Amino acid sequence: MAAALEAQGRHIIHMGIGEPDFTAPQPVIDAAARAMADGRLQYTSALGVPALREAISAYYQRVYGLQVPASRIIVTAGASAALLLACAALVQPGSEVLMPDPCYPCNRHFVAAFEGRAALVPSGPEHRFQLSNQMVRRHWTEATAGVLLASPSNPTGTSIAADELAKIIATVKEKGGFTIVDEIYQGLSYDAVPVSALSLDDDVVVINSFSKYFNMTGWRLGWLVVPERIVPQMEKLAQNLFICPSSVAQYAAIACFSDEAIAIYEQRKQEFRRRRDFIVPALRDLGFSVPVMPDGAFYVYADCSGLTDDADQFTRDLLNEAGVVLVPGLDFGPYTAHSYIRLSYATSMDNLQEAVARIAKFLKR
Repeated sequence: MAAALEAQGRHIIHMGIGEPDFTAPQPVIDAAARAMADGRLQYTSALGVPALREAISAYYQRVYGLQVPASRIIVTAGASAALLLACAALVQPGSEVLMPDPCYPCNRHFVAAFEGRAALVPSGPEHRFQLSNQMVRRHWTEATAGVLLASPSNPTGTSIAADELAKIIATVKEKGGFTIVDEIYQGLSYDAVPVSALSLDDDVVVINSFSKYFNMTGWRLGWLVVPERIVPQMEKLAQNLFICPSSVAQYAAIACFSDEAIAIYEQRKQEFRRRRDFIVPALRDLGFSVPVMPDGAFYVYADCSGLTDDADQFTRDLLNEAGVVLVPGLDFGPYTAHSYIRLSYATSMDNLQEAVARIAKFLKR
């Protein structure tokens, strides 16, 4: 809809898609150019280029103080491929996977692709829109195979406290299930030092990506960390489903971990934080409720029930009349479908300020 309006000459401010407005920094682009000039363009191992797997291993040591062997790290064609591989290996036909409602919509489909069922558990602001250990225990059934979590989360930007996550992992393990934790936004944690689920238990499957913190969305590169015992199964699945991730993207991504690149990413992280600290109070001044301050990612999940009883129609009207793109809660599950909107602040401060002015004008009309 936004594209159709832009084709008519309208100026549209995009705060819908979860994509950094920053792109890969120069050291990464230079590394890609060298790889192409050197002809490193053939298939790689299905598990990924060894040097990149070692670089990711060193990153866990540097950021989290964790010893994660490169042998447990599998490079994938984006976090989407990592989630697909995890579900291919772990989800059985007829099994259920617990996840919070609201959550990233594709998670439901990854489970369904392997004839499983997403068991959505309503989760409100009192639980930071996340699953709790008590909720996992209450909703676990004979059909439940595991849980799929994200911390920080899309669409809410909220994290699960480390002690609560440890309890969830212990409960799932006690019941013989699996725990998948999506950590693609952990690099964009603003209010506390992030804790990887890998520091809580070696049996979890952790997903990460070069798209968000590393600003490489179109390069389609991610990774997952799995227990050593299931690496052979993952390798066979990766060989058959994908052959390998992009070779150019892999060689370029090694440069993401250079001191020069990390300094750039940390500067950009502070800019995201500055935008969050502007937009949340601005939304509240406009009449939205933001019941939980997002502590990571680049999203605000805002309650619009004081302004409308139909978030979907509200976002359509806002687009058509004010030229501002927001995403209705409908995309993220039925529990908050009609009362919440997701806003992405992965756009410039100028755009955020203009969007606030447009929304204020729209609401006055």
